[in-house]
Amino acid sequence: MSIALITGSCGLVGSQSSIFFSRKGFNIIGIDNNTRKLFFGKDGDISWLRKKLKKNLKNYQHFNYDIRNYHSLEKIFKRYKKEINVIIHSAAQPSHDWAKSKPYVDFDINAKGTLNLLELTRLYCPHAPFIFMSTNKVYGDNPNSLPLIEKKTRWEIKRSHKFYSGIDETMSIDNCTHSFFGTSKSYADLVVQEYGRNIGLKTACFRAGCITGPNHSGAKLHGFLSYLVKASLKQKEYTLIGYKGKQVRDNIHSQDLVECFWQFFKNPGFGEVYNTGGGRYSNCSVIEALDLIEKISGFKIKRKILKQNRVGDHIWYISNMKKFKKNYPQWKQKYTTKKIIEELIEQFSK
Repeated sequence: MSIALITGSCGLVGSQSSIFFSRKGFNIIGIDNNTRKLFFGKDGDISWLRKKLKKNLKNYQHFNYDIRNYHSLEKIFKRYKKEINVIIHSAAQPSHDWAKSKPYVDFDINAKGTLNLLELTRLYCPHAPFIFMSTNKVYGDNPNSLPLIEKKTRWEIKRSHKFYSGIDETMSIDNCTHSFFGTSKSYADLVVQEYGRNIGLKTACFRAGCITGPNHSGAKLHGFLSYLVKASLKQKEYTLIGYKGKQVRDNIHSQDLVECFWQFFKNPGFGEVYNTGGGRYSNCSVIEALDLIEKISGFKIKRKILKQNRVGDHIWYISNMKKFKKNYPQWKQKYTTKKIIEELIEQFSK
């Protein structure tokens, strides 16, 4: 039996991974205790997705475990040991705002939870690639030091700049403001690398920009495009926080991201780091996203702009995936921001 152990299995990335690896013939062990409901209330509740996975995937087994609890997790690792052939760790506390209000809980989930999983992998299934869902927030606000240009609907960077095609893995994660969320994920990112380079586990950190897709339970504090589409269809007011709403995000569909995981699984490295996002192929400012949603949906979105930005928030961030594409030339990106929004509107209109 070949098992894919997936944490956060009912979240956006975890559910997409569960579906994908199930279709590849893996038995799925899904770990998710629906903590998103605690973070974001009703909008963050993913119990609907758990029911969907259990119904549609005959080889899906669900465990309502908390990744902070080492001994609970150990029961699974002890039972299946070397039958576990890949670990996809996507469970997290994902909100800047929530992390600031409860930094201890945030660190406990993002940092300690990751360390628990790495150590159990080392002890029971060291052959299995360990794929970690990291974030571009490990770079803190360093991207904001770039020479940005304000345009009508977005911030931009000169074509002649080395990061015009996107920020690559050479950007420093030091000497900057991270946000509490960025700090806890930075620890997790570094310890994943250390278990790869120091201990010899096959690990990779995928430092993603904005991830989205139809399985996203978008909430006010998390889930950029998903929540925008929901706000549009429900005629809710949307608050743009800082930078005049011109901050730029690149957007990667969860299916494109999981295809990256698959490529790494087939040919893993040790302590790898990959910036992962929509790049120049799929990006937009918040204002541009709102305009595009209005154009496609036909609904007008009420807007409110706050001058004060979030601490550590990026003004402009586009990922450069050159390193990943060089190592895995078979991978091809399929979803543009427009295609993602069209899919979300179709999903939430049902």
